[in-house]
Amino acid sequence: MRTNWAGSHTYEATALVTPASVEELQEVVASSPKVRALGSRHSFTDLADTTGVQVSLEGLPAGIEILDDTVRVPAGVKYGDLATELVPRGLALANLASLPHISVAGAIATGTHGSGRGNGSLATSVRALELVDGRGELVRLTGSELDGAVVGLGLLGVVTAVELAVEPAFEIAQVVHEGLRWDTFLGDVDEVLGAAYSVSVFTHWTGDEVGQVWVKSRGGAAVDIEGAHPATEQRHMIAGMGVENTTAQLGVAGPWHERLPHFRMGFLPSAGEELQTEYFVPFAQAGEALAAVRALGELFGETLLVTELRTVRGDEQWLSGAYGTDVLALHFTWQRDFERVLPLVARLEEALLRLQARPHWGKVFHARADALAPAYPRWDDFRALAARMDPEGRFRNAWTERHLGI
Repeated sequence: MRTNWAGSHTYEATALVTPASVEELQEVVASSPKVRALGSRHSFTDLADTTGVQVSLEGLPAGIEILDDTVRVPAGVKYGDLATELVPRGLALANLASLPHISVAGAIATGTHGSGRGNGSLATSVRALELVDGRGELVRLTGSELDGAVVGLGLLGVVTAVELAVEPAFEIAQVVHEGLRWDTFLGDVDEVLGAAYSVSVFTHWTGDEVGQVWVKSRGGAAVDIEGAHPATEQRHMIAGMGVENTTAQLGVAGPWHERLPHFRMGFLPSAGEELQTEYFVPFAQAGEALAAVRALGELFGETLLVTELRTVRGDEQWLSGAYGTDVLALHFTWQRDFERVLPLVARLEEALLRLQARPHWGKVFHARADALAPAYPRWDDFRALAARMDPEGRFRNAWTERHLGI
């Protein structure tokens, strides 16, 4: 019995195969009526499942190739492992997610992101994409073609390699601030979330104080958060969790890959046995969204482990949560209890979908295709692209039927 990393979904696929070459992968796709790629298993639902064959990318040839201002990497490589290859070469990625344990292909396909008013999602660093489409053909996509393909949810093909933009290595200093009051935060959300290169606010929604503000400043510059004070000890955002698995804080500057994620590569990410939900709201409506969710705060109780608030710069990728606008990302980490969580998710969607909220594709959410389509101007274009890349519907599954109508 195979499950995702959080144990929240048991896969129903009839087989898991690990091709040793792109040619072998092409044969698997061409001969399988139903097939889905399986990455690092960090999606919380049946997104990566299938009634047919799951394909692992771990057996494809390893190794990275440095080009001019990009790096070509195998699709299944994890960001933490990629970082250890870039650092000795004096290179960096512009941003990382909170977990370094996730695979490049899976992260970009679902619109996964880090934080920062000037930072796009991880998918915005993609400069080229190679995949095996529904005909079993190897396809390379570049330029404007990527807008529809990068956040592709596995519907266009099995990604084999990705080219990512890189830049000179840099340092980050991380400081956790405490004591920020809700009235101060709501008085200028932009100032707090834009205070440094990357900022995350962790909250439980109740009480007068917000919670923790994790500030990651590029180059190690000191940053003040009005009304808050720096913590004097290492912190974890979830009560009772060991601080040894969080990246270094207390203002000590270090390499980008050891500060931008919240968690260290060698430790279990976050709480492990949990569920996650996330919604992207246009930043222009951040204040209204925060007020609406805070009004629900008492309902969450112990079911909510913590909420993280981050920002993502707008982009042009068709199914991106940040398509066409900067967004506030509201990320909820719950106890792994669907019976208690799903009614709370329904209440959140009542409050946020009217604000044009878009869900994180890899998390738990209710909204079906008819409710989601109005929030994505290129919705029909993506459906047409999926039909062209996979005319026989090999990559479709129950999840895509529910949430995309294909």
